[in-house]
Amino acid sequence: MHSFPRRPGTDRLIATLLALAAALFALPAWASVTVHFQSFNGSMFFGRYPHTFVVLTGTLDATGEEIRENYGFTAKRVTPAILSGPVESEIMVEKDKYVESTNRHFSVVIPDKTYWRIREEVDTWANLPGKGYDLENRNCIHFVGAIAQIVGLTISYPKDLMRKPKAWLNLMSANNPWLNAREID
Repeated sequence: MHSFPRRPGTDRLIATLLALAAALFALPAWASVTVHFQSFNGSMFFGRYPHTFVVLTGTLDATGEEIRENYGFTAKRVTPAILSGPVESEIMVEKDKYVESTNRHFSVVIPDKTYWRIREEVDTWANLPGKGYDLENRNCIHFVGAIAQIVGLTISYPKDLMRKPKAWLNLMSANNPWLNAREID
């Protein structure tokens, strides 16, 4: 068997590289949660009005817990009463089949701290006293806008878009060009 002469320090270099490789493989997998901003076109003739909501997916860094949630804000009962003023409200969680049929406008990756801040905001809206939903002043757009502010988006509430969730999310895309979001027709 042929033997090659060793250079000084080779053993130390090999040991260092092996230790580094072991440390890299021992690190936990990188995790993150993503907030997706969605809209539904809706139709007054088919029972679902235009709507916007958020979907949270991913994994929490701190615990490794898988996140698969969605939240929207709506009137507890959709009746003509919503046209004349505030009505009772609720946080709506959509079925996966419904979520898949909606428009995904853009997504933002967030740290665990922001995820928990969003959950606090959802709880705040879920526990509004009395008649919390107001078509003009506190609807699904305002709810999603509150979440958008938490993740650092620039938002506005033009009066002519307060009943047009898809158009409003398109405006948010334009107001936040770093999202690289496309306008949805």
